[in-house]
Amino acid sequence: MVWRTALLVLAVWVCQPAWAADSGGSNGNTSLTCEGRWVNPITDVCWECIFPMSVGSVQVSAGTLPDTDNPASPIQFCPVPPPIFERMGVAVGYWEPFAMTDVTRSPGCMVNMGGFNINIPNTGTGVGTKTANEHPGTFYHVHWYKYPLISWLSIITSEMCLQGGEYDIGYLSELDPTWQNDNLALFLNPEVMLFANPIAQMACAADAVASGVSRPIDALFWCAGSHGSMYPFTGNIVNESSGLNSSVLLSERMDFKLHREGLILDTVPYDVAVCYEYPSVILPKSRYRYQIVNTIPDVASCHPLGRNVMLWQTGKEMSTSKKNYGYLIWKKRNCVM
Repeated sequence: MVWRTALLVLAVWVCQPAWAADSGGSNGNTSLTCEGRWVNPITDVCWECIFPMSVGSVQVSAGTLPDTDNPASPIQFCPVPPPIFERMGVAVGYWEPFAMTDVTRSPGCMVNMGGFNINIPNTGTGVGTKTANEHPGTFYHVHWYKYPLISWLSIITSEMCLQGGEYDIGYLSELDPTWQNDNLALFLNPEVMLFANPIAQMACAADAVASGVSRPIDALFWCAGSHGSMYPFTGNIVNESSGLNSSVLLSERMDFKLHREGLILDTVPYDVAVCYEYPSVILPKSRYRYQIVNTIPDVASCHPLGRNVMLWQTGKEMSTSKKNYGYLIWKKRNCVM
């Protein structure tokens, strides 16, 4: 909503002087200083990532990454209220820039909004102290933005084939106690008990290989490819290999978490499903891609969920990094136009 965005900008402006006076973050540590930049919706976006495009099962524009399944028939009939009952349309598939994420160790740091800092009380220090006894590793907060870029630019005009609305903040992990505590997160992901064993984790090697050469394996939903485990739905990282790896993993976890909470709907290319969006409590990993946009954007490529950051991380993080990251999330959209 426009009024929500206006209130947020006002709050950011009011809180900015307080943050500037304490540039060391919530615990005075200069390594947690907030930083970021506004994402340019034209020059910071990998526009090749919108491909492949398809009509029915026929690919009309190729892309550099593999596509997902599409409806077999290009002609679809969607049910509508009487007296019409059915509406005929053309089944279209493409990849849509759908959302953005901030991943930050500094609470309240709006990385993709220019590095503004919002003073949110009782959010911890951003270094895992909320669960320090359980996890001696690293802790990050994640912010989820609604980002209807296709609608803004009017590239596609059919309302059923794009995400409408305004640029808005959809989720702040600082306000969610389950994001900071693995035990509370069990209420959202109780199935984690089934996959906390070596056999289930060994299966993730296949997902890592698949995401590296093609696309992730949806059946291995507890795996995040080369990035680690999708569970738990928290910001805790026990053994951090790199900030880039952790930030991508937590963006994927947040995506899964929002699916589980029913806040993200999905289209699937079967029968009447392309007419509407449906809840999906299990993340359809193959229908998502990620692209880094902060602090050093990569406009040349995006990557399937789970693809190893070592394949693209060169030059994307400075030695003076403050551990603040921003990602553009791409989603496969099947619709009837």
